[in-house]
Amino acid sequence: MAYTDTTTLKRYLGITGTSDDTLLTELIARAQAIIDSHTRRTFEASADATKYFDVPDEYELYLGTDLCSVTSVTNGDGTAVTEYVTLPRRSTPYYAIVPKALSGVVWTYTTNPENAIAVTGKWAYSTSAPADVAGACVRLAAYLYRQKDNAGEMDRAIVAGNATILPAQLPADVMTMLRPYRRMST
Repeated sequence: MAYTDTTTLKRYLGITGTSDDTLLTELIARAQAIIDSHTRRTFEASADATKYFDVPDEYELYLGTDLCSVTSVTNGDGTAVTEYVTLPRRSTPYYAIVPKALSGVVWTYTTNPENAIAVTGKWAYSTSAPADVAGACVRLAAYLYRQKDNAGEMDRAIVAGNATILPAQLPADVMTMLRPYRRMST
């Protein structure tokens, strides 16, 4: 899945033909990769995946990345863990899983604590990109598209009188849209 599509991008750019569709698809993928790298997050997941974790010393199993949907949790001894809560409790993305206090469940393993706990779910910020992230993807893909014809001009410093203006690495409006989503630690 992509955060946007060529139809939306073409409407934004005012393009009606199909001759640049392949390029636009590539630029959407590049813009999405830049967004993910900049924010240290993935913003949508359509399929489940399983990740494995070491048995923690604490009660909380820290995931180290965003999880927007949990399908199953399997303890290190092979038993299904069904009595747990996610942190945060009432919103996504989740960053930890904690056995319910009265469940009697503790994180355990049979032979090796490394990669003993399996968590299956959708590993992303959400199942579909938030509207402002999708908008940032459109804006960034359009910026990349326009840059193809101006590459020599858009990465050059401009001197005006006593001032030198340097281009930003990403458009300022895109940075502003992405700022609330940036993960501070990984």
